[in-house]
Amino acid sequence: MTVIEATGVTVRAGRATLLDGVDLAVAPGETVAIVGPNGAGKSTLLRVLSGDLRPAAGDVRLKGAALGSYPPKRLAGHRAVLSQSISVAFPFTVDEIVRMGAGDGHGPHADALVEAALAEVDLLACRDRLITTLSGGEQHRAHFARVLVQLARGEADNGPGLLLLDEPTAALDLRHQIDFVTLTRARAKAGTAVVAVLHDLNLAASFADRVVVMHRARIAAAGPAQSVITGEMLSRVFDVELAACGLPVGTPCVLPHMITSRVRPGPPPAWTRAGR
Repeated sequence: MTVIEATGVTVRAGRATLLDGVDLAVAPGETVAIVGPNGAGKSTLLRVLSGDLRPAAGDVRLKGAALGSYPPKRLAGHRAVLSQSISVAFPFTVDEIVRMGAGDGHGPHADALVEAALAEVDLLACRDRLITTLSGGEQHRAHFARVLVQLARGEADNGPGLLLLDEPTAALDLRHQIDFVTLTRARAKAGTAVVAVLHDLNLAASFADRVVVMHRARIAAAGPAQSVITGEMLSRVFDVELAACGLPVGTPCVLPHMITSRVRPGPPPAWTRAGR
């Protein structure tokens, strides 16, 4: 059984191919991290899985039904999306932003969902502040709380859903990155399928049941972090010499050394010799 399944998905923009025959299926309760260099197709794949972008070829099915068959309101009850960049032009409070996740829901149940989400992202003390007065990381956590409310409300009616996250930790400090891992694991344990685009390979290794590596619009590797995050694969995909070492608990840890193909040994640049 899968929550979301993409088969042979291809996306083009003019002459450029952004996704080339990509297959990906995510089961209930599974956490998947999508990693890869810039331009590899990570965010494009997430947009296809969310229904925001229709592929030129291929098929995407959500809980067995064609993704395109879901009207917007019904789709929002089965999947929730946290985009990489969100801008709010109006002076909403944090509480109002988070409450948007409940849609047209009101009353004690919606209040409880908002309260729980604010506590989970550590923003209870900021609930009455205008969203525009918060730091970038705090704003991102507020939007994460909104998405958690949407997810919880949808799952109450429709069972375990799909949580899609595009660079959810980019603006977060270390403590709140760890909170993110804890929160997403808790959601997965309850049956939610979680897919996150991440640039931090160490975070991806600690977060995901399965790591999917995108390279040149295709999936270059997929599997448990221990089998995917290797020095050979990372050097080939990221064009950087990397050492993947195991921590005592068995999670890979990635250490960059040097660029392998774009930097070659040679005389130092002129500015390093100035003043000698």
